[in-house]
Amino acid sequence: MLKRLWLVAFGAWMCVLSTGAPVRSQAVLPLRRDLSQLELEQQGLMLIEDAVQLSRFQQYSWAIPRAKLATQLVPERFEAWYILGTLLVQEQDFDGGIQALNMARRLNARESGVHSILGSAYFQKGEYESALSALNMATRLGDNSIETLFDLGNTQYMLEQYDAAIATYERAIAQDANFWPGINNIGLVQYERGQVDAAIASWQRAAAIDPTAAEPQLAVAVATYTKGDRSRGLELTRQALAIDSRYGEIDFLVENLWGERLIEATSTLFENPTVQALLNDLEQNAFRPEMEP
Repeated sequence: MLKRLWLVAFGAWMCVLSTGAPVRSQAVLPLRRDLSQLELEQQGLMLIEDAVQLSRFQQYSWAIPRAKLATQLVPERFEAWYILGTLLVQEQDFDGGIQALNMARRLNARESGVHSILGSAYFQKGEYESALSALNMATRLGDNSIETLFDLGNTQYMLEQYDAAIATYERAIAQDANFWPGINNIGLVQYERGQVDAAIASWQRAAAIDPTAAEPQLAVAVATYTKGDRSRGLELTRQALAIDSRYGEIDFLVENLWGERLIEATSTLFENPTVQALLNDLEQNAFRPEMEP
């Protein structure tokens, strides 16, 4: 599945803030009681810039305190709340992130990136109706990036709005024909609708784009095994799990949005003694690729 690059959605204003200025080394800027309002705003903007720069180096433990202080110094600047919310979501503090992003949205309801990240935060909390509302607003405001469309398609899929999900995935793929996660997820939708052959074709197309992607290969293996070609299905399973053994865990498949019908078929496959032996062997000699930052 696609890993969300949260910081790409900050918007055009970030170009103004991040002009290559060096990151300041102090933990927070010292405050004086006699600062004027203008000076407070200048320091707030400097903290926003610092937070952006630090986030680019994944120094979130340093970036978040700066962003929090910025919201105190310039509470009427939506950028401070936007960055704080984005950083908190990046660190999986979804409640804190949603609270900050809602503040940013109140201050500037026309900034599409706020809605897109807010939608992703709601999605990760499992609040799909709220995610759908935020992501639809993001697209109406002009954020039709692959990332936002992918999040929207996933939300529609989880709400069983299958036609809408496929149409949204196709909008993302239209921007990049090699966007295999979108093609893969069309296969997930098709399988849940009982369109097994169409799902297999989608997963094979995704796997052809990226032969190192274990997910579509395992999905093809499950569908092949379920259709009755067990020997081929077992061989494809071995190949897929050799790429990434995490896909041998049902919980991981659920996290990657595998639906009930596909999970049921996968559970049956995993009960096969040959697969059981394979999973035991992989558990002892597991290769688990590092997660993307």
